[in-house]
Order: sequence, then structure tokens, then C-alpha cells
Amino acid sequence: MAILELYTYPHKVLTKKCEEVEIVDDEVRKFLDDMLETMYHDKGVGLAAPQVGVSKRIIVIDDKVGENGEPGPHPIYMVNPKIIKKSDDMILFNEGCLSVPGQSAEVERHRAVSVEYLDYNGKKQVLDAEEFLAVIIQHETDHLDGVLYIDRISRLKRNMIIKKLSKS
Repeated sequence: MAILELYTYPHKVLTKKCEEVEIVDDEVRKFLDDMLETMYHDKGVGLAAPQVGVSKRIIVIDDKVGENGEPGPHPIYMVNPKIIKKSDDMILFNEGCLSVPGQSAEVERHRAVSVEYLDYNGKKQVLDAEEFLAVIIQHETDHLDGVLYIDRISRLKRNMIIKKLSKS
């Protein structure tokens, strides 16, 4: 496995809509493993392929990562994830992003979602998620459509974050 290079705002790869993966083969599985290792290395709970420069519909998640980034017991590999159901009720969640380093903001998300995807072995799965896991899924699937969490907040807050990023 390898640690992949993280791409940060305002890199163009983060604004592109990603292509679907045709087949989950050994090459895709190796990439999934590398993404998960990169996510743990950078102390994240989710990572989307465009964040490592690949415009494919692939994400990895672990909502049980330890405080110091140690691997959690709950890695989830999603190829071609598609949210198929969203709750009507919403929650506010303070989100950060490995591609927007050192920043965070409250984002309104659906409290629960159902997502359909191909797993590590290419088998179709459906996952029902609530609260924190649902937020992570929405955040990461946004990446696949070229949307960052800063695109979902007020223009004023977004401009403040962008200004801070340009100084660092």
C-alpha cells in the first residue's frame, strides 16, 4: 500500500464531476487500499478519489477512526456510490475536509441517507446510515460531483475560509 498525494483547494480536480468505474478489479482494489491508508495517515474519516487526483466515483470511509488516526474497525469501500434515499429531517454538523486543511464550518445535511454502491469485491450493496455516518457519506459523494463543503455554506463564511487558506 502507498500514501497518495492529497490535492487541496483550489485544485481543478476537486471541481470536476467524476466518471463511473466500469469494473472492480485488482487495480481498483489496490487503489481502494491506498486511499484507505492515505485517509488513516492524514487522520480523516472519509476520502474521495478526486482528493488524490483521480476523477473516478470511489470513496473510502471509516466513521470509527481513532483520535490519532489509527485505523478503526469499520472501513467501508464504495465504488459508484449513489444516494438513493434522503430523510426529510436535517442536522447541522461541523465539517472539515482534508482538501480544505485546517478549516471547518457548520453544514446542513440530511440526518439519514441510503446509499447504493459496489463494495471491495464488486458486489452491489445498500447501506442505511444516520447522523455522523450519513454526514460523511454526503460529504464524500459531494466530492464525486465536484462539490466541496465550502460550496454549501454562506458566501461570507466561504470567503473567510478561502482568505485563511490563501494565507497559509
